[in-house]
Amino acid sequence: MALYEHVFLARQDMSAQQVDALVEQYKGVIEAHGGKVGRIENWGLKSLTYRIKKNRKAHYALMDIDAPAPAVHEMERQMRINEDVLRYMTIAVEKHEEGASAMMQKRDRDDRPRRDGDDRGPRREFGDRGPRSDRGPREDRGPREGGFERRPREDRA
Repeated sequence: MALYEHVFLARQDMSAQQVDALVEQYKGVIEAHGGKVGRIENWGLKSLTYRIKKNRKAHYALMDIDAPAPAVHEMERQMRINEDVLRYMTIAVEKHEEGASAMMQKRDRDDRPRRDGDDRGPRREFGDRGPRSDRGPREDRGPREGGFERRPREDRA
């Protein structure tokens, strides 16, 4: 049997219990076709980057699946029919990850970039224009080479 990671997005107006019921329903489909579902993670309600079927948020759920391909196809077929499922994605993997997924791991506060600016380089002074600041004002440089010389317009005077 092949190994898969399956993520699906459920509508935002569903409760967490209803999302868990959806997970159990699809787990039953996999098991009925001779597969097994390992780790199940409910990532909760998260904002979407763009609206999907008029939803700005969605409940995310992850399932690690060890099943034959027809079982996964049947589960995906039922997800296409279900109006509560906005999107789904199944990926074949070599082996399942151990422990919590990247979405469930709590980032340590020391790993985050600092907000006070210490992670950036030194601050520039007001008026420092960077590496080209030594060129001087434009009036002192003369006309550009190979181009037109800029003359003051008479109508502005």
